[in-house]
Amino acid sequence: MHHTPIAPRSAGTGRLTSAVRAVSRRLAGERGAATAEYAVATMAAVGFAGLLVIILRGDEVREILTELVRNALTVG
Repeated sequence: MHHTPIAPRSAGTGRLTSAVRAVSRRLAGERGAATAEYAVATMAAVGFAGLLVIILRGDEVREILTELVRNALTVG
């Protein structure tokens, strides 16, 4: 019986496999990261909106905005 020897893997293939496994492990640890980033951005936007509501409720700001709109709509 004559057996054909199996060619050994090259060193480059082994390194590539190790690199793919390392990247896969790193990405697996970041699952949900994008969702968390969206949640943080949404909470920041809600906080900013709340701050704007508080600021815009002031009488001074209301008067300034009313005057600005009145001037913009005045013809001539």
